[in-house]
Amino acid sequence: MRRFLDALYALGAGIAALSLFAIFCVMMAQVALREMQLQFPAADDISAYLCVATTFFALAATFKRGELIRVGMLLDRLGPAARRAAELLVLALAAALMAYVTFWTAQDMLFSWEIEEVAQGTVPIPLWIPKMAVPGGAGLLLIAILDEFVIVLRGAKPSYVVAAEERAAAGDFSAEV
Repeated sequence: MRRFLDALYALGAGIAALSLFAIFCVMMAQVALREMQLQFPAADDISAYLCVATTFFALAATFKRGELIRVGMLLDRLGPAARRAAELLVLALAAALMAYVTFWTAQDMLFSWEIEEVAQGTVPIPLWIPKMAVPGGAGLLLIAILDEFVIVLRGAKPSYVVAAEERAAAGDFSAEV
């Protein structure tokens, strides 16, 4: 199960990387076409959709690596038992929030598909396609949060804490605020 989940998070990060690369390609095509007095229709819209995909699909992998912004001032002062209880509470709240976001953004995406909603720009892109990135990425983050909840419930340190400690031990404080 661990390999499957890690592969799932890596897949999300891979999709995010491909989306970021696609933004680069769209921008470079737009620059090249502009030099030839041509336009890339809907380049701005496509770049915006890809930006959302980049952001949401990267969330789970970033969370698991402990690279999301996290304020641990209170948690760092708690004893082991209180810290574990606080981690479980925060992870449960985060899971509830992400379940809510995932559900309602999926409903919005399905509604766009049902009514055949299209972008209002120069190219009528069916909006359910770019809208898939939000519930997809949010769903991956929900799985990662539930994964961490189970890890903490079993009495182990969360992966994001272990990753931050390993970076600190190696002298890398780049992700710390």
